[in-house]
Amino acid sequence: MAKNTGKFSADDFGTAEQATKNNSAFYFGKENYKWMLIGLALTVVGFLLMMGADANTVDGKFDPNTWNEGIFSFRRIRLAPFLVVAGFAVQVYAILKRNR
Repeated sequence: MAKNTGKFSADDFGTAEQATKNNSAFYFGKENYKWMLIGLALTVVGFLLMMGADANTVDGKFDPNTWNEGIFSFRRIRLAPFLVVAGFAVQVYAILKRNR
């Protein structure tokens, strides 16, 4: 080990064998992939819950003289966006989780 002179040296960072040994391991493990799939599932379920008839559709047919209040349901306005955001948050957690 080099003496402490306040300057950096290659001796302070280890050998080339140590660097290749540490870099050969893949960053994501099984646990990361499990959390990624959970996040993907939450996101997909959230988007599926947002789907449905639009404001001018009654029984699947377009009718400009009617208004469908179903677009303002709890499922579409509150639950589905919450699941999508939760899915994205789980994805971020899965990416940042350290593989041990």
